[in-house]
Parts: sequence; structure tokens; C-alpha cells
Amino acid sequence: MESLKHKLAAALRACRPELGPVLRLAGPVVAAEIGWVSMSLVDTMMVGRVGPAAIGAVSVGSIAFFAVAIFGMGMLLGLDYFVSHAFGAGRFEAAHRALFQAVYLSLFLTALLTALIWLWIPWLSTWGIQPVVLEQAIPYLEAVTWSLLPLMLYTCLRRYLQGMGLVQPIMFALISANLVNVIANWILIFGNLGAPALGAVGAGWATLISRVYMFLVLLGYALVNDRRRRTGLWDVGRRIDWAEQRELVRLGLPAAVQVTLEVGVFAAATLLAGRLQPIALASHQIALNIASFTFMVPLGLSSAGAVRVGQGLGRGDPAGAARSGWTTILIGAGFMLCAGLVLVIAPGPIVRIFTTDPWVIMTGAALLGVAAFFQLFDGVQVVATGVLRGSGETRAPMVANLIGHWFFGLPVGAALCFWLGWGVIGLWLGLSLGLIAVALVLLRVWHRRVRSFGAATAAG
Repeated sequence: MESLKHKLAAALRACRPELGPVLRLAGPVVAAEIGWVSMSLVDTMMVGRVGPAAIGAVSVGSIAFFAVAIFGMGMLLGLDYFVSHAFGAGRFEAAHRALFQAVYLSLFLTALLTALIWLWIPWLSTWGIQPVVLEQAIPYLEAVTWSLLPLMLYTCLRRYLQGMGLVQPIMFALISANLVNVIANWILIFGNLGAPALGAVGAGWATLISRVYMFLVLLGYALVNDRRRRTGLWDVGRRIDWAEQRELVRLGLPAAVQVTLEVGVFAAATLLAGRLQPIALASHQIALNIASFTFMVPLGLSSAGAVRVGQGLGRGDPAGAARSGWTTILIGAGFMLCAGLVLVIAPGPIVRIFTTDPWVIMTGAALLGVAAFFQLFDGVQVVATGVLRGSGETRAPMVANLIGHWFFGLPVGAALCFWLGWGVIGLWLGLSLGLIAVALVLLRVWHRRVRSFGAATAAG
């Protein structure tokens, strides 16, 4: 026991120098991620005044959109590695080239994925979703699909700026976009200022407006920053470089599959919940939004960890990269432990923020109890995924998510939900088991990765 205490104390002392740099980088990124999920929370709260079916429609429509769109966003995650490594080594021209190549890739992916979403829409009716939900979900999805192009271009600019440590404009774009979203929702959902009252569909058009705004903010900042600092953004070659495209795809494809598998399992769970009564689906959506809100903190830490690890390796400091990774994982785990405690203490008051329906409140509070159970593991797995990505490892998270979520968590959840009759709570218990499995595997992979840093240094 004493030996374990000494090892833990030594590990904490080693991580202490990294706390400041990680938190300075992570703070704005976490605020940006909270701003991102806040738009979904606001949509849910505002359409919640229309009724449980409207909440369910936004839930089904948004998750159906992201099940496809997240693949395109994931394909651009390779920018974390390329830009942070180039910036760490002082090669700004390589970072600029990576941005242009990512823009070309995003244009191609937008066309492909938009077509896929339009092909996906007619199949929603085959999932057995309640008709009162489906009749609002389809027009919502049709509206929000038009936001894919600005979302992809925003993602390119975000990863580029983030990889160079320029995170303040990302935070500003997302936080201010919430104000844009609230105003657009108020006008379009409820029919204010002479606009028609569109209900759930209005939330979809408001999302389009806010995403166009986010893209324009980051584009403006990137142009002003280049002019002010003379970084040579427009001096690099801007033709399509097929070799660089292959490198982006080589690193981005496993990351895209990984995030698609992770988001996709919750999309599948939402569609399965759509087979239940609207109250169960509304409870699922509210609890998912709350869990997503706490998840944004380790997700922001994950991005910061990827940048810190990538910059450390880029400047030839593998020991520093390892410290950055472990420090970020510890911060994420500590925060999620606190978040789980809050969900245990006050589940009912939290759910009441979103709805006044007593049955939705009761079921949603029970789901938050399950969410409290998996908070720690959800935080660990997403931060571990980020620090692994910063080291260039994207395949292991992909495999872990495939097996943990799709071959284990979702089948167990579906069995508990439908075969044993536990309903939506059984579905969440299965997803929790999948998250636990993924977290434990990725911790082990990161540990081995750190040991490989030391071996490479010794060999050098």
C-alpha cells in the first residue's frame, strides 16, 4: 500500500509542471465545447415548450444527421496531428498546406455525405419510430442537412487554429453562436417578429444560421491573424496535393470511423428508444443532453491533450509529450468524478430545467443515475483517444469502439431494454458497460504508447 502511495505521489509531482500549460490551452477549448453542446441543450429546452413529441423529433433528427456528419468531421481530425507537429517544429508552411488540403477534402466529403443523408431519410420510417415524432423529425432533418457545408468548413478552420494553440477565437465563435441560435429559435420555433411558427423544424433552420455564423467568425480571424503576423498563409502552394490527401485520409479515416462508431451507437440507441413511447424518448434525449454537457469538458481536454502531445513530439520531447498525456487524463478523470457526484445528488432538479412533465422527470432522473455511474469511464476514454491521436495512433481507438460499443454495449442494452423489459434504463445500462470496456482498453494502449516513446528515445 505504501509503495502504491509513493508511486501515485511521484506521478502527481511529475505531472505538476504540465498542469498550467494544459489548463491554459484546455480552458478555451472546453468553453468552446460547452458552447457547442449548449446549442443542443437550448434547442431541447425551447422545443420542449412545444411538447414531448417535438423533443423526440429534434432528438431523432439531430442524431440521424450527426450519425453521418460526424464521419466527415472525424476525417479532419488528422489536422490535429499534422498542424500541431508542424507548429511544434516551426514549419508554418506545412500547417498552412494542411489547411488547404483539408478544405478540398471537406468539399468532397460534404457532397458525398449530403447525398447519403438524403438517401437515409426515407429509411427512418422503417425503424418503428412513433408517427407523431417522425412527422416532425423528417422536416427537421431536411432543414439541418443544409448546415453540413458550413459545419465542415468550420471544422477545418477550428482544427487548424487549435493545432497552433489559437483557441480564443474558437471559444468566442461558439459562445456567441449560442446567442445567434437563441434568437433564431425564438423567431422560428414560436413565430415571433412576423415569422411562421415552425416548431421543431424552426430549430433546424436556426441551427443552419448559427453554423454559418461560426464558420464566418473563424474565417475572419484566420485571415486577420495571417495579415497581422505575416505567417505566409497565401504564399504556400494551393493546388490539390494527392500525397498530402492520402496522408490526411490515412490518419483521418480510422479517427473518422472511431467517432462515427461512438456517436453511431448513441444514434442507434436513440432510434431504438424511438420505438418506445414519446415519454421514454423525451427522457432519453434530455438525459443524453445532460450527459453530453458534462462530456464536453473531457472532450475539450482531449483536443488540448492531442495538441500538447503532438507539439511535444514535434519539438523532439517525448518525455514532455508523455507528461502532457497523463496530466490531461488525470484532469479529465477528476472532473468526471465530480460530475457524477452532482448527477447522483440532484437528478430531479436538473431534469426539471427541460420539462414540467412529471413522467419525463421521473424517467429522466433515473437515467441520470445511470449516467453518474459511467461518467468517470466516459471521460477517461475520450481523453485517452485524444492523446493517442496526438501521438499519431488512431487505429486502436477505432477497434476499441467497434468491439466495446457495437459488439458488447449495444447488444446488451437492447437485450435489457426489449427482452427483459427494462425499457430505456436497460438500454443505458448496456451503453455504460460498453464505455467502461473502451476506457480500460484505451488506458492500456496509452500506457504502451508511452513506453514506446521511451524505447524510441533510448534507441536514438
